[in-house]
Amino acid sequence: MKAIIIAAGLGNRLMPLTNDKPKCLLEIGGKTIMQRQLEVLRQCDIDDVVVVRGYRKEMINYPGIKYYENTDYENNNILRSLFYADNEMGDGFIFSYSDIIFEQGILEKLLRSGADISLVVDVDWISHYEGRLLHPIGEAELVEVENGKITKIGKKICPANSAQGEFIGLAKFSKTGAEILRANYQRIVAEYHGRAFQQAAAVEKAYLTDMIQELVNLGYEIHSVDIKGGWVEIDTPEDLERAKKLQM
Repeated sequence: MKAIIIAAGLGNRLMPLTNDKPKCLLEIGGKTIMQRQLEVLRQCDIDDVVVVRGYRKEMINYPGIKYYENTDYENNNILRSLFYADNEMGDGFIFSYSDIIFEQGILEKLLRSGADISLVVDVDWISHYEGRLLHPIGEAELVEVENGKITKIGKKICPANSAQGEFIGLAKFSKTGAEILRANYQRIVAEYHGRAFQQAAAVEKAYLTDMIQELVNLGYEIHSVDIKGGWVEIDTPEDLERAKKLQM
């Protein structure tokens, strides 16, 4: 299976640490976030890796990786970034944010999912926000789940008091799942051009979670792969220090 990692963003919340480098190149224990992701992917026999880069793109230059360039990264968001690698989705793929570190067991559990679209959801998510002042719960991509299927997802659509978990930024699309994603993305780009889409002010500003909610609304089954910890997001200097202490 192929992996597509989205690494185009500016990493504003990590400045000044990201003044001269993308956040996926920040180091934890002598290894960059990207290196740690690549190691886990290879431990799971995923050697076909695609990276969509944008900000300081020349610095993300690992051998054996195929690169796509998000040339308008300052004006778009994760969903648009993903579709710069549209041609790589055909046989299915693993999707990953570039600012997360996760244990091998999490990826192995995701790979075992037989669903067409599966998202990794941390059901122990509340504990990650204790003392996390720079990234409040309001910024979490929360989910509601019923019988193993996601019914709501997103930063604004799912209230914290009704959430069963948090989407960690790791997902799997089968060949059929990728076809569903691509067909509906093409549709929404035409249908929502110049206007709001789900929780985003415009299609270009949409997150993957906006697209997932659209698929849920259309009746597609989105499977929740539940975990309890074993991962960390690095979105702020506070998160970086926490990740160093966890020694993942």
